[in-house]
Amino acid sequence: MTAIRICVLAPVATDAFNARLLESIAPVIPPDVEVEVRNITQGHNCIENRTDWLQNGYPVVELAKALEQEGFHGIWLSDFDMCGVEAAREVIDIPIIGGFPTSAFSALALSGRFSIITVLQSTLAMQREHVLTYGLQDSFASIKAIDCPVDQLDNLDIVIGKAFQAALEAIRNDGAQSLLLGCTGFVGVAAKVSALLEEALQTYVPVIDPNQAGFSFLVSLVRMKVRPSRLCYSKA
Repeated sequence: MTAIRICVLAPVATDAFNARLLESIAPVIPPDVEVEVRNITQGHNCIENRTDWLQNGYPVVELAKALEQEGFHGIWLSDFDMCGVEAAREVIDIPIIGGFPTSAFSALALSGRFSIITVLQSTLAMQREHVLTYGLQDSFASIKAIDCPVDQLDNLDIVIGKAFQAALEAIRNDGAQSLLLGCTGFVGVAAKVSALLEEALQTYVPVIDPNQAGFSFLVSLVRMKVRPSRLCYSKA
Protein backbone atom coordinates (compact mmCIF):
# COMPACT_ATOMS: atom_id res chain seq x y z
CA MET A 1 0.00 0.00 0.00
CA THR A 2 1.31 3.44 -0.94
CA ALA A 3 1.82 5.68 2.07
CA ILE A 4 -0.15 8.88 2.39
CA ARG A 5 2.20 11.87 2.35
CA ILE A 6 1.09 14.80 4.50
CA CYS A 7 2.98 18.06 4.86
CA VAL A 8 2.71 20.12 8.02
CA LEU A 9 3.20 23.63 6.66
CA ALA A 10 4.24 26.07 9.38
CA PRO A 11 3.47 29.53 7.92
CA VAL A 12 6.42 31.19 9.63
CA ALA A 13 9.96 31.97 8.48
CA THR A 14 11.66 29.83 11.13
CA ASP A 15 11.97 26.15 11.96
CA ALA A 16 12.01 26.89 15.71
CA PHE A 17 8.54 25.41 16.20
CA ASN A 18 8.86 22.35 13.95
CA ALA A 19 9.78 19.79 16.61
CA ARG A 20 6.90 20.88 18.83
CA LEU A 21 4.43 20.72 15.93
CA LEU A 22 5.45 17.14 15.23
CA GLU A 23 5.16 16.37 18.93
CA SER A 24 1.62 17.76 18.97
CA ILE A 25 0.31 15.51 16.20
CA ALA A 26 2.33 12.39 17.06
CA PRO A 27 -0.58 10.72 18.96
CA VAL A 28 -2.89 10.96 15.92
CA ILE A 29 -0.57 9.99 13.03
CA PRO A 30 -1.79 6.70 11.49
CA PRO A 31 0.84 4.07 10.62
CA ASP A 32 0.29 4.49 6.87
CA VAL A 33 0.87 8.26 6.91
CA GLU A 34 4.26 9.89 6.31
CA VAL A 35 4.68 13.41 7.70
CA GLU A 36 7.17 16.17 6.91
CA VAL A 37 7.28 19.73 8.28
CA ARG A 38 8.11 22.65 6.00
CA ASN A 39 8.38 26.40 6.60
CA ILE A 40 8.05 29.46 4.43
CA THR A 41 11.33 31.30 3.88
CA GLN A 42 9.97 34.85 3.76
CA GLY A 43 7.80 36.76 6.22
CA HIS A 44 7.55 36.94 10.00
CA ASN A 45 8.74 34.35 12.52
CA CYS A 46 5.28 34.21 14.13
CA ILE A 47 1.73 35.35 13.37
CA GLU A 48 0.34 37.59 16.09
CA ASN A 49 -1.72 40.14 14.14
CA ARG A 50 -3.27 40.84 10.74
CA THR A 51 -0.07 42.35 9.34
CA ASP A 52 1.91 39.18 10.06
CA TRP A 53 -0.95 37.12 8.62
CA LEU A 54 -1.06 39.13 5.39
CA GLN A 55 2.70 39.20 4.84
CA ASN A 56 3.08 35.45 5.38
CA GLY A 57 0.07 34.50 3.26
CA TYR A 58 1.55 34.61 -0.24
CA PRO A 59 4.67 32.62 0.66
CA VAL A 60 2.24 29.97 1.92
CA VAL A 61 0.55 29.90 -1.50
CA GLU A 62 3.89 29.53 -3.30
CA LEU A 63 5.05 26.75 -0.98
CA ALA A 64 1.71 24.93 -1.27
CA LYS A 65 2.15 24.79 -5.05
CA ALA A 66 5.62 23.35 -4.66
CA LEU A 67 4.42 20.75 -2.15
CA GLU A 68 1.74 19.52 -4.54
CA GLN A 69 4.37 19.15 -7.25
CA GLU A 70 6.52 17.12 -4.82
CA GLY A 71 3.72 14.60 -4.50
CA PHE A 72 2.19 15.40 -1.14
CA HIS A 73 -1.43 14.29 -0.82
CA GLY A 74 -2.55 17.00 1.62
CA ILE A 75 -1.34 19.98 3.65
CA TRP A 76 -2.05 20.72 7.30
CA LEU A 77 -1.47 24.48 7.60
CA SER A 78 -0.48 24.79 11.23
CA ASP A 79 -2.15 28.12 11.99
CA PHE A 80 -5.42 28.65 13.84
CA ASP A 81 -6.08 31.71 11.65
CA MET A 82 -5.60 29.79 8.37
CA CYS A 83 -2.88 32.03 6.92
CA GLY A 84 -2.96 31.67 3.12
CA VAL A 85 -5.35 28.70 3.11
CA GLU A 86 -8.16 30.22 1.07
CA ALA A 87 -5.80 31.56 -1.60
CA ALA A 88 -3.85 28.30 -1.76
CA ARG A 89 -7.06 26.43 -2.57
CA GLU A 90 -7.24 28.43 -5.80
CA VAL A 91 -3.93 27.05 -7.06
CA ILE A 92 -3.65 23.46 -5.80
CA ASP A 93 -5.71 20.30 -6.31
CA ILE A 94 -4.98 18.69 -2.96
CA PRO A 95 -6.76 19.54 0.31
CA ILE A 96 -5.25 22.18 2.59
CA ILE A 97 -6.76 22.71 6.03
CA GLY A 98 -6.23 25.39 8.70
CA GLY A 99 -7.05 25.53 12.38
CA PHE A 100 -10.26 27.38 13.20
CA PRO A 101 -13.00 25.47 11.35
CA THR A 102 -11.73 22.02 12.24
CA SER A 103 -11.38 23.02 15.90
CA ALA A 104 -14.77 24.73 16.04
CA PHE A 105 -16.70 21.91 14.39
CA SER A 106 -14.90 19.34 16.54
CA ALA A 107 -16.09 21.26 19.59
CA LEU A 108 -19.63 21.45 18.22
CA ALA A 109 -19.64 17.70 17.69
CA LEU A 110 -19.22 17.44 21.46
CA SER A 111 -21.11 20.46 22.84
CA GLY A 112 -23.47 23.29 21.99
CA ARG A 113 -21.32 26.34 22.88
CA PHE A 114 -17.58 26.94 22.72
CA SER A 115 -15.10 29.57 23.83
CA ILE A 116 -11.66 30.30 22.37
CA ILE A 117 -8.56 30.61 24.53
CA THR A 118 -6.03 32.61 22.52
CA VAL A 119 -2.60 34.14 22.98
CA LEU A 120 -2.71 37.94 22.74
CA GLN A 121 -5.12 40.86 22.67
CA SER A 122 -4.00 41.51 19.08
CA THR A 123 -5.66 38.27 17.94
CA LEU A 124 -9.08 38.80 19.54
CA ALA A 125 -10.80 40.73 16.75
CA MET A 126 -9.26 38.55 14.03
CA GLN A 127 -10.54 35.37 15.64
CA ARG A 128 -14.00 36.80 16.33
CA GLU A 129 -14.22 37.31 12.57
CA HIS A 130 -13.76 33.57 12.02
CA VAL A 131 -16.89 32.96 14.08
CA LEU A 132 -18.85 35.34 11.81
CA THR A 133 -17.36 33.90 8.61
CA TYR A 134 -18.53 30.39 9.50
CA GLY A 135 -21.91 31.53 10.86
CA LEU A 136 -21.28 30.22 14.37
CA GLN A 137 -22.48 33.25 16.35
CA ASP A 138 -25.21 31.31 18.14
CA SER A 139 -22.73 28.69 19.31
CA PHE A 140 -19.97 31.11 20.34
CA ALA A 141 -19.67 31.91 24.04
CA SER A 142 -16.53 34.08 24.29
CA ILE A 143 -12.86 34.55 23.49
CA LYS A 144 -10.15 35.19 26.07
CA ALA A 145 -6.44 36.02 25.70
CA ILE A 146 -3.84 34.75 28.14
CA ASP A 147 -1.38 37.52 27.11
CA CYS A 148 1.45 35.18 26.17
CA PRO A 149 3.49 35.68 22.95
CA VAL A 150 3.81 32.70 20.63
CA ASP A 151 7.54 32.32 21.28
CA GLN A 152 6.86 31.83 25.01
CA LEU A 153 4.24 29.09 24.70
CA ASP A 154 6.80 26.42 25.56
CA ASN A 155 6.75 27.64 29.17
CA LEU A 156 4.12 25.02 29.93
CA ASP A 157 3.58 25.62 33.64
CA ILE A 158 2.69 29.26 33.09
CA VAL A 159 0.71 28.64 29.89
CA ILE A 160 -1.35 25.80 31.37
CA GLY A 161 -2.11 27.83 34.48
CA LYS A 162 -3.26 30.86 32.49
CA ALA A 163 -5.25 28.76 30.00
CA PHE A 164 -6.96 26.91 32.85
CA GLN A 165 -8.02 30.14 34.55
CA ALA A 166 -9.31 31.59 31.27
CA ALA A 167 -11.21 28.37 30.53
CA LEU A 168 -12.75 28.37 33.99
CA GLU A 169 -13.96 31.96 33.49
CA ALA A 170 -15.39 31.11 30.08
CA ILE A 171 -17.35 28.21 31.56
CA ARG A 172 -18.59 29.95 34.69
CA ASN A 173 -19.22 33.42 33.28
CA ASP A 174 -19.96 32.88 29.58
CA GLY A 175 -21.62 29.49 29.39
CA ALA A 176 -18.90 27.70 27.42
CA GLN A 177 -19.33 23.93 27.21
CA SER A 178 -16.08 23.25 25.34
CA LEU A 179 -12.87 25.16 24.66
CA LEU A 180 -10.71 25.75 21.58
CA LEU A 181 -7.03 26.58 21.91
CA GLY A 182 -6.69 29.48 19.50
CA CYS A 183 -3.07 28.96 18.50
CA THR A 184 -1.24 25.94 17.14
CA GLY A 185 1.63 26.82 19.47
CA PHE A 186 -0.42 25.45 22.38
CA VAL A 187 1.38 22.08 22.42
CA GLY A 188 0.84 19.73 25.35
CA VAL A 189 -1.81 22.01 26.81
CA ALA A 190 -5.27 20.70 25.85
CA ALA A 191 -5.34 17.42 27.80
CA LYS A 192 -3.81 19.02 30.89
CA VAL A 193 -6.28 21.90 30.94
CA SER A 194 -9.16 19.45 30.45
CA ALA A 195 -7.91 17.39 33.40
CA LEU A 196 -7.67 20.50 35.60
CA LEU A 197 -11.20 21.52 34.61
CA GLU A 198 -12.55 18.08 35.45
CA GLU A 199 -10.88 18.23 38.85
CA ALA A 200 -12.22 21.72 39.57
CA LEU A 201 -15.75 21.22 38.21
CA GLN A 202 -16.21 17.50 38.85
CA THR A 203 -17.35 17.06 35.25
CA TYR A 204 -15.67 16.56 31.88
CA VAL A 205 -15.17 19.50 29.49
CA PRO A 206 -13.46 18.94 26.11
CA VAL A 207 -10.49 21.14 25.20
CA ILE A 208 -9.62 20.95 21.50
CA ASP A 209 -5.99 20.86 20.36
CA PRO A 210 -6.06 22.60 16.94
CA ASN A 211 -3.12 20.61 15.56
CA GLN A 212 -4.67 17.24 16.34
CA ALA A 213 -8.14 18.27 15.16
CA GLY A 214 -6.88 19.77 11.91
CA PHE A 215 -4.38 17.05 11.04
CA SER A 216 -6.89 14.27 11.70
CA PHE A 217 -9.54 15.93 9.56
CA LEU A 218 -7.07 16.48 6.74
CA VAL A 219 -6.14 12.80 6.71
CA SER A 220 -9.83 11.89 6.40
CA LEU A 221 -10.22 14.23 3.40
CA VAL A 222 -7.20 12.63 1.71
CA ARG A 223 -8.62 9.15 2.30
CA MET A 224 -11.94 10.25 0.77
CA LYS A 225 -10.04 11.59 -2.27
CA VAL A 226 -11.74 14.99 -2.18
CA ARG A 227 -10.21 18.39 -2.91
CA PRO A 228 -11.16 22.10 -3.11
CA SER A 229 -14.41 22.77 -4.98
CA ARG A 230 -13.95 24.65 -8.22
CA LEU A 231 -17.44 26.13 -7.75
CA CYS A 232 -15.96 27.98 -4.78
CA TYR A 233 -12.24 28.29 -5.52
CA SER A 234 -11.81 29.12 -9.21
CA LYS A 235 -8.46 27.81 -10.43
CA ALA A 236 -6.06 30.76 -10.62
